[in-house]
Amino acid sequence: MKLARNHGLAAKGINLEPLAYSITEACHVSSIGRTRLYALIKEGRLKTRKIGKRTLIPASSLRALIEGEA
Repeated sequence: MKLARNHGLAAKGINLEPLAYSITEACHVSSIGRTRLYALIKEGRLKTRKIGKRTLIPASSLRALIEGEA
């Protein structure tokens, strides 16, 4: 799975972190299972945004969860 969408920028040494992750990407980068991720969303510990049919998790929300702030 590719998470880096800005291949040209990465080659130039410019590191752009994602603003948000899909459910699949969030599971991958956090090592949290899909079922647990949905449970955290239901508990309100992880924020989501709907864009069309896609559910996105803001990187800041995932980072706060991992750092123990959520």
